[in-house]
Amino acid sequence: MSDRIEPQTDLLWQEFHRIVNMTSEELRAWLLTDASGEDAFDADPDLGVAGLGRSVLHILGKRKVDLTGDDIEVMRRTIDYVEDRLADAPRDAVADDEWRHELMSVGHDPLRSTAAG
Repeated sequence: MSDRIEPQTDLLWQEFHRIVNMTSEELRAWLLTDASGEDAFDADPDLGVAGLGRSVLHILGKRKVDLTGDDIEVMRRTIDYVEDRLADAPRDAVADDEWRHELMSVGHDPLRSTAAG
């Protein structure tokens, strides 16, 4: 991708970073906990961190100008997933660990109100 960012990509980047309110360090640590449902790893930092959460983690480590078409699709999927889960929040969402953990596994902590720095 060139250093010139398409306006729709810029808006998607902003929305993705609004939705993903955990830092890359927080997300990596979360994905590696037993509570996240992921397997811990030994030497390889990506071992055991699979699926959408892994892809989100990779995007968090990128600059906007380095995004690929696959990254853009992951950003859209992440936004849609989080918005759908938030729209279908359980009655006592704050106390529902399973629901919160599902969201945290893609970088969104529903107990945090703002995006991560």
